[in-house]
Amino acid sequence: MEDDFASRLLLQTFLSRFGECHVAVNGREAVEAFRASWEMGHKYDLICMDIMMPEMDGCEAVRQIRAQEEAHGILSTYGAKIIMTTTVDDIKEVIRCFNELCDAYLMKPIDLAKLLRHMKSYQLIP
Repeated sequence: MEDDFASRLLLQTFLSRFGECHVAVNGREAVEAFRASWEMGHKYDLICMDIMMPEMDGCEAVRQIRAQEEAHGILSTYGAKIIMTTTVDDIKEVIRCFNELCDAYLMKPIDLAKLLRHMKSYQLIP
């Protein structure tokens, strides 16, 4: 879920090699996409979420996504893996996002090798 077009295109192109990939342009749309997918019987394995997004910031979107998982009896450790992406390097923002139960944090521009390492560590790819 990325509001910057270049970052969104990079992530979508990269991640599409590993499976179906959806894009949201703001936090509210991301939460709605998660809810709709769940209702259709699908779940997201990985969510890349920008912290600074219009309408609803990424940390609030993560909080709401984790609340939806919890409402279905899924603990965050067993839910979607959420990697925050941002240009924000303020340690308070990083801590706030981890408090909302994200799994990792990547600075922009996104280092695809680091993203790949996270995906492997989460056993999303071999």
